[in-house]
Amino acid sequence: MQWIYQDIEFTDEMIEEYIGFTYCITNVKTNRKYVGKKGFTRRKTFQKNNKKKRKLVMSDWKNYYGSSEELKADIKEFGKDNFRREIIRLCKSKSEMNYYELHEQMVRHVMLKPLEYYNSYVGTRINRNQLNRLLTIDQEPAKVPD
Repeated sequence: MQWIYQDIEFTDEMIEEYIGFTYCITNVKTNRKYVGKKGFTRRKTFQKNNKKKRKLVMSDWKNYYGSSEELKADIKEFGKDNFRREIIRLCKSKSEMNYYELHEQMVRHVMLKPLEYYNSYVGTRINRNQLNRLLTIDQEPAKVPD
């Protein structure tokens, strides 16, 4: 089963300037869901001349089915063909991915609906300065009383 984005199959050519995405995986038998994020690349550490070097390599995003152990158990039981993998939003930064993953989880109340969602953990640290690209021009900083 491939990743679906805006009702079409997502391909390598569609990655463009994006570094990752937020997603929802749905068990089509039970309609239970998992909301998460995944990067298109990952950092790989290797040794060269007795020094640690890092480089970006493609991640396992094409075959990824989430990090939830409960979800993985259901995939094993029901089979991958009974799960829909949908990209909710493409993201241009890691902070953006963190923000929109948490946003989707909060809006959907995933922690309060354990029969509807596999998610058993949410949380992240986000620095507003890293999200400057998302702020609109008409937004002014909040005024703090003296």
